[in-house]
Amino acid sequence: MGEAYLKFQLASRVPAVFAAKSVEEATILPTSQVTAIPNMPPCMLGLVNRRNRVIWMAHLVRLLGMPVPDRPTQQYSMVIVKAGSSLGLMVDSIDGIIHLGADDLQPPPPQVNPILVPYLRGCATQDNQILLVLDAEAILQSSVFQS
Repeated sequence: MGEAYLKFQLASRVPAVFAAKSVEEATILPTSQVTAIPNMPPCMLGLVNRRNRVIWMAHLVRLLGMPVPDRPTQQYSMVIVKAGSSLGLMVDSIDGIIHLGADDLQPPPPQVNPILVPYLRGCATQDNQILLVLDAEAILQSSVFQS
């Protein structure tokens, strides 16, 4: 059956997954629940209180250095990943759980943006789509969070 992964849209028509074991929660929350903090990197949306814990929330597309469409929104689709610490990541939409076998993971094809490569465990193909298999630990180790 393979390992469980949370599938989501990183951006419009850019499907991606996180290993389910690195996902703490996937939810939708109103933008009003995110408290913006001044003087933060552009990818940082602010702080959010989840289950009596305050965690940072970042815009994943912006964090990964990809172009961000300017669309106003009333709510965020948020995936909280954990690898030592926890971080909320805004994604385009959450699609559910899929299963991938170890043999489904392949190296990224040449058309994958080189900016993404340090954050990938690989890629997989499902329903004629290339899924980006993101590495939560690599994202949490991003230089953005080291300053």
